[in-house]
Amino acid sequence: MKGGFYTDFVRDIFVEPGNPAEASLFTRFVLSTYIYGLWFVHISKALKMALLYTILAGLAILPLMIYIRFPYFVQDTIYIIKGIRIALRIRKFKSSVPCYTILNRFLDAVKKHPEKKFIIFENQSYSYEDADKISNKVANALLDHTSLRSGDTVALFLGNEPFFIWIWLALAKLGCPASLLNYNIRSKSLLHCLSCCGAKILIADEDVREAVEEVLPALLQQQVCVYLLGENCVTDGVTCLGAKINAARDEQPSVSLRSTITIKSPALYIFTSGTTGLPKAALINHERVWLASCLQTISGVCSDDVIYVCLPLYHSAGFLMGLTGAIERGITVVLRRKFSASQFWNDCRKHNVTVIQYIGETMRYLCNTPKTENDCVHSVRIAIGNGIRADTWVEFLQRFGHVRICECYGATEGNIGFVNYTGKIGAIGRMNVFLKKASHFALIKYDTEREEPVRDSRGFCMEVPTGETGLLVAKITKVAPFSGYSNNQQQTDKKKLRNVFQERDLYFNTGDLMKVDQEGFIYFQDRIGDTFRWKGENVATTEVTDILIMLDFIEEANVYGVKVPGHEGRIGMAAVRLREGTAFESSVMYQHVETYLPAYSRPRFIRIQRVLDITGTFKQMKVKLAEEGFNPKTIKDQLYFLDDKKKTYVTMTEDIFRSISDGRLRL
Repeated sequence: MKGGFYTDFVRDIFVEPGNPAEASLFTRFVLSTYIYGLWFVHISKALKMALLYTILAGLAILPLMIYIRFPYFVQDTIYIIKGIRIALRIRKFKSSVPCYTILNRFLDAVKKHPEKKFIIFENQSYSYEDADKISNKVANALLDHTSLRSGDTVALFLGNEPFFIWIWLALAKLGCPASLLNYNIRSKSLLHCLSCCGAKILIADEDVREAVEEVLPALLQQQVCVYLLGENCVTDGVTCLGAKINAARDEQPSVSLRSTITIKSPALYIFTSGTTGLPKAALINHERVWLASCLQTISGVCSDDVIYVCLPLYHSAGFLMGLTGAIERGITVVLRRKFSASQFWNDCRKHNVTVIQYIGETMRYLCNTPKTENDCVHSVRIAIGNGIRADTWVEFLQRFGHVRICECYGATEGNIGFVNYTGKIGAIGRMNVFLKKASHFALIKYDTEREEPVRDSRGFCMEVPTGETGLLVAKITKVAPFSGYSNNQQQTDKKKLRNVFQERDLYFNTGDLMKVDQEGFIYFQDRIGDTFRWKGENVATTEVTDILIMLDFIEEANVYGVKVPGHEGRIGMAAVRLREGTAFESSVMYQHVETYLPAYSRPRFIRIQRVLDITGTFKQMKVKLAEEGFNPKTIKDQLYFLDDKKKTYVTMTEDIFRSISDGRLRL
């Protein structure tokens, strides 16, 4: 046979229309394989060997060629496979009857390894079996001594301690959602949180007794039953649970109490700050608990790891990414009341910690501690968190050795999240094709002056080009829903964007500005609106403003966040207009903010203005003020600085400014 015959036949199969071989790609493949097989038989042995060596050489360099063209191909593939497996698992949990929740995962762990350490706290350890029995006692005490029924919401007002976990497990066994209150809130904010989640019962720690007693009349008026974990209570209207729990039986409550739970049933209420000035309750169902808990799986956490949780359990990071994530993996949790930079690595060494959690500020605090010879002597291999700056990231790795930092992004109430599974320094995630199609998100042009998305002549939003900053929005679908805020329809609606790319579509407005580089890596740029972040906490400027204008010498206040060299996030600052004929009273201001505001949301700087700048639509101008900062050399208005040592606001000087900029004065 001649070569021309094969050439003509191949042309007939693949080019000429009407040929029967066009019926399917499979037919073409079979015929072409047959033709090349015939050709291979007729060529010389030397040519065959040369061809085989060429093919083998090509296969050998194929991985290199793939790496050069797609450097993150393997990591992308592993991430996609993990994502698919997690989706299939949650789908299985959803269809099971009764619904398989994170509680069931815990109970399975109790059966699988009852003696394994579950919680280590202040030189005490509790096994999975211990946790099961203690939570049974709590559940039975609640059944016997309260009016609690399946489905009722219970508010937890506790710091990081084992009883926080025992009570939550007990409530889960009774089929009751838990409302996780910020341990720092007081008075008006505390009452608001209880009312918006519809809590029937408040369980508080002895340490916050005074805060509870302060609002007790209002709580009783709202028919909220108040319980303290102490042994003795002398306050009317408050019941102590300590003795009742100790005396309760440790048998498992009836499974029928949670038989009606579905994957969409409320599991938690976690509070987040917003533009309303008061905390908002994000409703977390059991499906979202699973999604957040699986982050440890994506990050590479294994069943023999030990995780260090020092972030607040009332936050989604500490509770979902930390605690329930550990339950999903069946691992040990080293729990600490509060983060301590000086004790952090000692704790990790003492308990052989292999996984740590962080927010940007905690990583910076660790880098600012005095250097020691054993900085790299530890077993930590993975760090999971969010908000770390690129320079802190580099410094952390250089000082503390090879730790895989898994930077994440997501909002408690949001329907979009990213994971930097490649370890790219500075990025919060990577936009691969799978994620783009599955999540339906976009970065749209945003006018920071008008505080609204930019729309074209048709009224639709416009995506920003690669490399430019835009507002992150995510389409609201059945797969990626937005449940909103409990009993707050107004704020729920404000987070929705309509007619984004076509008529009647609906998107979740994250309120965050992002950009994507040429390689598809996503970078957080800034927050918009009335919220800024300081020391890992969201600060609602409207809430702070409401507190400031309670003072009789302040007519108006405009609260915003300003950047400080060497710090993540923004620190609080307020531009205020004094009432006619009054003066700024420094000590009164200090006492007022100390009484009504947590430390992280107190304005550190005060700027006295004759007139507060507003836009044409009567909105306060924050962007310009934030850019001007707090430098007394460039700002002509009178400036004050909150001095913790003197317990007052003092006149802001250039020496104080230099001390802050140089890092000599800690904020």
